[in-house]
Amino acid sequence: MKRLLYAFVALTGLAGSVLADAALIIGNEDYASRRDLRDGADITNAADELGNLGFDVIARQDASSSELIGALDQFVGASVGSKRVLVILAGRFMNSGRETWLLGVDADETPTLAGLAGSALPLSSVMVVLQAHPGRAMLMIVEDDETAPVGSPYIYPGLGPMELPQGVTLVRGEARAMAGFAEDVLPLPAMAQALLAARQQGLTVEGFAPDDYRFLDPEALLAEGRPSGDEALAWRLARSADAIASYQDFIARFPESSNIAEAKRLISEIQTEPNRAARLVEEALGLSRDQKQAVQRNLSMLDIDPRGIDGLFGPGSRAAIAKWQATNGETATGYLTREQAAALELQATRRAAELEAQAEARRLEQERQDRTYWNATGAAGDEPGLRAYLKRYPDGVFAEVAQTRLDVFEEQKRAAAAQADRLAWDKALAGASVQSYRDYLSAFPQGAFAAEAQARMEDLTVESGSEEANATARQAEEALGLNRQTRQLIEQRLDALGLKPGEIDGEFDKSTRRAIRRYQQSRDIPVTGYLSQQTVVRILADSALR
Repeated sequence: MKRLLYAFVALTGLAGSVLADAALIIGNEDYASRRDLRDGADITNAADELGNLGFDVIARQDASSSELIGALDQFVGASVGSKRVLVILAGRFMNSGRETWLLGVDADETPTLAGLAGSALPLSSVMVVLQAHPGRAMLMIVEDDETAPVGSPYIYPGLGPMELPQGVTLVRGEARAMAGFAEDVLPLPAMAQALLAARQQGLTVEGFAPDDYRFLDPEALLAEGRPSGDEALAWRLARSADAIASYQDFIARFPESSNIAEAKRLISEIQTEPNRAARLVEEALGLSRDQKQAVQRNLSMLDIDPRGIDGLFGPGSRAAIAKWQATNGETATGYLTREQAAALELQATRRAAELEAQAEARRLEQERQDRTYWNATGAAGDEPGLRAYLKRYPDGVFAEVAQTRLDVFEEQKRAAAAQADRLAWDKALAGASVQSYRDYLSAFPQGAFAAEAQARMEDLTVESGSEEANATARQAEEALGLNRQTRQLIEQRLDALGLKPGEIDGEFDKSTRRAIRRYQQSRDIPVTGYLSQQTVVRILADSALR
């Protein structure tokens, strides 16, 4: 069916004083002298749903120029006195830079400026109607993808600049997404997040678009008596409002309904749920998983543990939010408002900057002490001095240099040592235990490798004492569930901080562990060489500040 006209109020039993809302829907797709607009006519599928909600709907599909003008005249009449007005337009547009017109399907291939003024639908006239309903006016336009030159002077293809009147909401996008939004999302009265849903479908939202925007308010529709003759719609509106009053109103109007038990259960649930109002406020924010992870990181930065940074607000996150709220003099509901989320982020950013400044001062002091000790020991290049430096600063600034020089000493000793001494030392190295080095020293107390054996015994003794702590730290790192990509990101951040983590491959080798220890030491984090939640949060925050 090429041309349709819907002009009706579908609900029965409406109070006589209730005025219908007005909607104009134009879906032009099949043009005679220009390329068709794919799926353009689908926009008219929303007419029935809007009609069921009490709209006086004027809809045209593949309308000619004269039909467009007639539809506009009818819409102007229907809009007088209405509370809400909605205009949905799909088709080919032309503009002069000051005015934009929607073309009828019978438009000339190269319309003239004078011809358009009398034969196409001017958006300026639509704006006149919309601006008379501030806060309750929405314009939805399917983007025109036609870019070919028109040929007539002063006329250009597509939409021109549009100055929206105050209080008017504009939604723009491609035909299929717009049709789905108009038919499936917009008619849902509970869609406090309707504009968020529009953006998620790839549509652009401009003009009047507050966070709590509701084009259709279910409680207002109930108060106007709109669903009185339609039990299914009444129940849908009650569920959309999700308030005690809405369920009580439904029970009073439909006492024999099969939904009565459910309505009473929901009333009881609302009455007994703690912090319900706070939960609804947070839900209206529409926080994405990434945004929730950011909240969890911010809490961690403030030393409030959310029990994981997974983008899921479980009991740990709720308790952490409540703790932060209590600390900041807010009611500890465990649910965030927009203002609280912003304050939390600001506090975390400030704290990250403070910690980084402290870490930089600590690093500079540690480096100063490191260099001073190096100059007093390892800088001379003798074996005792190098070993003394490594004993105090195993992850120090000159650790790699010291070890490289010691390796030269060992090779020299190996070359000079007697065969029996070398064989005994190779056996000790193969055992790599306190006992194997002790056996070597027992056999060769003055051997060429005696100093090295003693140093390795001391290292193993220290490692043995911290073995349990290392195991705990290793388990904590494993519990983070870091994938290879995240581990590479950590290595990149460590490298950017000049901590020499080795190859950026997602494999935490000896160099990576040393870099992690260096980072932890400079940030006054327990030094383990393993990643903790605190370490990860700090690394990411420190890098973001640079």
